[in-house]
Amino acid sequence: QVQLVESGGGWVQAGGSLRLSCAASGRTFSVYRMGWFRQAPGKEREFVSAIIRSSGRTYYADSVKGRFTISRDNAENTVYLQMSSLKPDDTAVYYCAASSGSILGYGYWGQGTQVTVSS
Repeated sequence: QVQLVESGGGWVQAGGSLRLSCAASGRTFSVYRMGWFRQAPGKEREFVSAIIRSSGRTYYADSVKGRFTISRDNAENTVYLQMSSLKPDDTAVYYCAASSGSILGYGYWGQGTQVTVSS
């Protein structure tokens, strides 16, 4: 089992920045990929970004490219999401997730952290 705990959410004005953290514990050696997803009120959960734990290769949704940066600290078993130039449309609950294989889905999820961007 892998446990994930997010932190760093909050309220920010449009154009501002926030950094989310996701600390993993448990069987972290089994984690292949970690990602961030978000869910806004009344909308489905959507992919935001992901990082391959070993290589550091990153992936981004088009809506956040150039504004968000994902990174990882394997020694600390932590993944970060640096969010800049935030827009009201970025308002959502942000979830951290982990996958144990390249073809496996995300089997582990955090509890989520609220990000609110005011105009």
